[in-house]
Amino acid sequence: MPLFIGLMSGTSLDGIDAALVRCGEGRPELLAAKGIDMPERLRQRLLSLCQARSVAFQDLAAAETDFCRLQGEAVVQLLNENDISLYEITAIGSHGQTIEHAPYGHEIESGFEADSTPYTLQLDNPSLLAELTGCRVVADFRRRDLAAGGQAAPLAPAFHAALFSAEDEWRVILNMGGFANLTLLPPNASKEPVIGFDTGPANALLDEWHAYHRQERFDHDGRWAASGQVDEALLERLLDDDFFRRTPPKSTGREYFNRDWLAARLTGRESPQDVQATLAELTAASIASGIEQARRQQDAEGALTLIPCGGGAHNVDLLKRLERRLPHATLTPCEHFGWSPDWLEAGAFGWLAWRRIENLPGNLPTVTGARGPRVLGGVYSA
Repeated sequence: MPLFIGLMSGTSLDGIDAALVRCGEGRPELLAAKGIDMPERLRQRLLSLCQARSVAFQDLAAAETDFCRLQGEAVVQLLNENDISLYEITAIGSHGQTIEHAPYGHEIESGFEADSTPYTLQLDNPSLLAELTGCRVVADFRRRDLAAGGQAAPLAPAFHAALFSAEDEWRVILNMGGFANLTLLPPNASKEPVIGFDTGPANALLDEWHAYHRQERFDHDGRWAASGQVDEALLERLLDDDFFRRTPPKSTGREYFNRDWLAARLTGRESPQDVQATLAELTAASIASGIEQARRQQDAEGALTLIPCGGGAHNVDLLKRLERRLPHATLTPCEHFGWSPDWLEAGAFGWLAWRRIENLPGNLPTVTGARGPRVLGGVYSA
């Protein structure tokens, strides 16, 4: 079966993930992976672009070039460390770096700007990546679904179905990066469709609050959050946001949930560690609510298997909060299925590149709301 490399940089902006994937008619197989940390200067530049109301073209171009060179470095290191020839790779699937995701148009506190065009913007230069690596590149996966009336996100559920579907049990794949999204997989024998959607913030607000008060990128194992007390009044104000009441399909990002959003709901009298604990509880509560919403939609009763992935899968405190809120779910490590939770999203874009090369649809309309299945991504020859 052919080999593909998937590249992913999520909303946490912590680095580039590269996954070497074997794809074909069976379940996709992870062969090797490589992670490269995001240089702090590039990370800050990308963060500034994510919430900028106006941007100079030269800043976009500089950030895009540096980002693509880092992607190229990840590919080269992955191949060299695993003694794989470039000529064995059919294509690279590059997600790019999401700068803004606005599937409803530009969103403001009171709703949406009049006549605002839905858009999603991933910073990427697949032509440069093809030039740097000498390999064919598939990129720009999201906008084809958006053009078909979809949310353009999440795209991983089709991959989750190919990898994790089971004959006789309900499974939830829970990705916790900067934001959380879930995939509810019905048993193969069921006629119910796969559904999935974003549930809200996962690590984005936790990381930003922690970095501001503790000068570290993230809260290791959720220890700082575990040291605080949940502020129930604050949690209620956070959960009162309209996003949590929307019915799927739905997706979100930093352009909506950010420090300004949080600051508008603080009184100023909260202790920093209690806010961190409350943000962790917000993540757990919104995920649990989303899972229950999906189960009601599918009439999925009884026990289910919950498979965490992404950076949040390593957050001990967050997993404990999820267990308390989801007593009917059995948390099962991603490794049980032959995949590390760290490489699942990168693997998904390797698999989506395979789908594009084979001219097969990559989206699930029941997830994104698109008018139908679509072949995703553009192909850039080496």
